[in-house]
Amino acid sequence: MDTPLDQLLPRQTAEIQSIQAEKEFSRRLFALGLRPGQLIRVLRSGPLKGPLHVRVGHTDIMIRRQDARRIQVRLAPQT
Repeated sequence: MDTPLDQLLPRQTAEIQSIQAEKEFSRRLFALGLRPGQLIRVLRSGPLKGPLHVRVGHTDIMIRRQDARRIQVRLAPQT
């Protein structure tokens, strides 16, 4: 089942399914490596609903929760 990225907890890994955003924002995320099929891992969650610190490949990114809400992911099996 797909869920928004902002719902993941630290140390959870998921596969990006889709990004619902305007063209320019989608293009910026794509340039950072966030695209369907990529694995994304939540490293930390900012206090008081602050930004998420995520890793895609070898790239670490801080993303606002309102932007993370636009990224649909599917949890990867935990190993």
